[in-house]
Amino acid sequence: MPAPAGPASLVPPARLHRQVSDALVTWQLDAAEALLRRVDGVQSAAGGRAGAPLSSLARAWADTLRAELLVRRLRLAGWSLVGEPLVEGGPEQAGSLDLHHDGEPAVSDEAPVDRADRSQAAAQVTEAIALVRAARAAFDAQDDDVHRAAGLARHARIQLLSRRVDQAMDEAVESASLLDAPLPASPLAVHALSSLAAVLADLELMPLALQYQRRAAEAAAELAAGEAGPGPAALAGEAATRLAALCAEVGEGLLDDGDPDAGGYFAEARDLAVRALAQLPADDPVLLDAQAVHGWALVGLGEHDAAVPLLRGVVGTATSVRDGALLASAELGLGRALRRSGDPRAADDHLATALTLATEHGLPRLRWAALRELCTLHAELDDAARALPYLQAYLADELDRVDERRTRWVGLFGRRKSLLENERAALQLRRQVYEDPLTHLPNRRFAETRLDGLLSTGSAPALAVVDVDHFKSINDAAGHPGGDAVLRAIGQLLVDGCRDTDEVCRWAGDEFVILLPDTTAEQAERALERIRRSISAHDWSALGVDVPVTISVGIASAARGDDRRTLFAAADGVLYDAKRAGRDRVVRLSAVTQTRAEEPAGQVAPEAAAAVSRVEGVTSSPRDADPDRGGVDPADDADGFAALLVEPPVEPTRARDPLDELFGAPPADGARRAEEPRGERPRTPEPAPEPAAVASPQVTPVTGTPVTREPALPTGPDVIWATGRSTDQVLGLVREARREHPDHPAVVVRASAETLVALASEHDAYTTIDAAAMAAAVGPVPEALGRVGVLCASSGDTPIAAEAAFVARVTGTGVVRVDDVGGNRIRPLLADRSLLTDVDCLVVVAGLDAALASVVSGLTEVPVVAVPTSAASAGSFGGFGALLTMLNSAAPGVVVSNIDNGWSAGVFAARIARRTARR
Repeated sequence: MPAPAGPASLVPPARLHRQVSDALVTWQLDAAEALLRRVDGVQSAAGGRAGAPLSSLARAWADTLRAELLVRRLRLAGWSLVGEPLVEGGPEQAGSLDLHHDGEPAVSDEAPVDRADRSQAAAQVTEAIALVRAARAAFDAQDDDVHRAAGLARHARIQLLSRRVDQAMDEAVESASLLDAPLPASPLAVHALSSLAAVLADLELMPLALQYQRRAAEAAAELAAGEAGPGPAALAGEAATRLAALCAEVGEGLLDDGDPDAGGYFAEARDLAVRALAQLPADDPVLLDAQAVHGWALVGLGEHDAAVPLLRGVVGTATSVRDGALLASAELGLGRALRRSGDPRAADDHLATALTLATEHGLPRLRWAALRELCTLHAELDDAARALPYLQAYLADELDRVDERRTRWVGLFGRRKSLLENERAALQLRRQVYEDPLTHLPNRRFAETRLDGLLSTGSAPALAVVDVDHFKSINDAAGHPGGDAVLRAIGQLLVDGCRDTDEVCRWAGDEFVILLPDTTAEQAERALERIRRSISAHDWSALGVDVPVTISVGIASAARGDDRRTLFAAADGVLYDAKRAGRDRVVRLSAVTQTRAEEPAGQVAPEAAAAVSRVEGVTSSPRDADPDRGGVDPADDADGFAALLVEPPVEPTRARDPLDELFGAPPADGARRAEEPRGERPRTPEPAPEPAAVASPQVTPVTGTPVTREPALPTGPDVIWATGRSTDQVLGLVREARREHPDHPAVVVRASAETLVALASEHDAYTTIDAAAMAAAVGPVPEALGRVGVLCASSGDTPIAAEAAFVARVTGTGVVRVDDVGGNRIRPLLADRSLLTDVDCLVVVAGLDAALASVVSGLTEVPVVAVPTSAASAGSFGGFGALLTMLNSAAPGVVVSNIDNGWSAGVFAARIARRTARR
């Protein structure tokens, strides 16, 4: 007796796995159980189940094979588990057992039944349920898709034995999805593909079964060609034998239907069988299968004289080895050959034997073929009395197959319906995310995503920003419904005037943007000028509008290195040039790289107070002749992108305050003007304070390198606490903050889900939401400068860490967040120091692990903001314990916020990061 093997030997394509599988397929259940007990003996000697953990492949395959053994024993005892009884008058007449019923196995007590038998069967079902679930969980935990696919195919086989066709189909589909990708040739891949092909054949999906088995044969042939020795050759022979069997079976079906293509399948089956016989060793049990398939192919080709002795030899050998499945196949082929060769009496005995064996061993395809042959045989003999029982059995089986197909189609219909509903829901969700509800045009979120995609591919699109002139007067004249109708009509006119490749999007309010791929600014100007004229000439009286409706357009073309923000700022800047020039016109900016240039040393000071700069490539309007422009800052005159090309005025000096290093100097008058919200600006400047300390600077035309202008320091977001406030109160505060500071975001923290949804609904694309932080930002988010790292000690600290990260991001800095680094989980930070060093400031959020801030400070020179939280043990006194731990730390470079104050820490860290990035 061979030495016992461990659980790993049950993993395919190991020899023991093959032996157990062969024993199960041929219904030699005692032999299969003996092989599995050998594995149990080795496992017990190694310390029980600990030798092969439940999550291991060995444990999963052992459980799968034991579950199949139990199911086959139940089938052999007459329990079909679900559906009709296997044996007339068998125990299932008293009710069926459901293998996959949730909880205890479902049994029916409508008729008297032996309670001992029922109890034993129920215990086996319960054990099978536990084994299948454990094995499935273990397979799902595997990273190897081929192993998962092989396990799913085997579970599909168990579902078929349980007469759960829909579930078998689901398992087979999932297995196929894992095997559809190109696979490197390996014994495991051959096993998985062959197993799936066998299941598909039992599901009557013969074309798919042929496809996957053909792939298995090709992979096995590739292995045999690359490796010498009997192992790869035997594997190739076995795969070729399986493929030949499927080809012969398809050929028989076509032959019964009178299809002339049947001969091609029989010829392929014969060639494959001959090749397999040459590759298989003499002691390989698959050799008999190859001979039987060869006999089937010869019968199909009409070579009965050669087929009969070959199949008789297989019948004799299969009888001696007690291989029921092989014997049924050989008997069927022999009976078919004898019938077709003119010996019906001898054929009757062999076909009847094949029918009995196929019924006993649960081989439905062989059973249907034997019944069909017997019906044909007795019909040819004009023996109606003998033909009728076979015909009735065949029709009953056919009705069962029809019922199974009907059930399968109902299941497929339900799954298809569910898939369509999911697709419809996904489409609806996409429309809600990317479509403007008023105009049904793509919204700002779509425009930003699309523009980022164009720029990332190296494309050079043109961007047009379109603004409706005096839209407030249109609303006042026609009412808000009339204004909405005007916006819809303008959107349609914009679409009508653009190409199919262009994207017209509603940006916000009365503003639209148009993305024109692979278009120069000059080409875009001509197209937008046509659209402008069409809108100006449109008959708006049909919408009840009696005031002129016109648009102003600013156009910029992307240059190398531009990002979305830069390109939009350029187009937005020249849009305001068009509005100041009198509106109802198109202005373009081109031939200029839209990036800031370094200020050259020794730049000459301005000369004349009234001079206005000229920028090459800007199609300018006659704003120079505007009499109301006297005394306006030249930088304001060149709003948008053109502001980068104007020499800033000389500001009065002030004494340096020590706090300027941390919080920044107050903005100068020019900076304040630069930060004023865009919109309708007064044509006359505000009176200057008296006395004028400094004369107005003179500006000369720019002839060389553009002169940069120092950007104003951000004042940071307006933070609104939602705690204790209703949704309406929060919305009102946000509106007030947006009116007072339109250039800065209003940040709402500690908000409920209802409040976040209301903010998103009211402000649409202007809203940035973080559900984990329970926070939202309404308004423009500054361009990110610098980088902040947020470290979270444990899961209880996550809301505060998310809040700090969100506020830092909307304050205008990049954020990287790492969660769950408290205690001994700090090792990833020790292994990758870039998380601690490649940032400008660190925020450490901790409650129970409050010492984390001191530890991190000792690992880096980056300033640390420590945030104590109240998420700790009962003895932490609501976070005071963590606060005292951080305050009493002697670690340098650490500042401490108050308890659960993530937003302050985020703002503080962002200010440090932005100032550091400017240097």
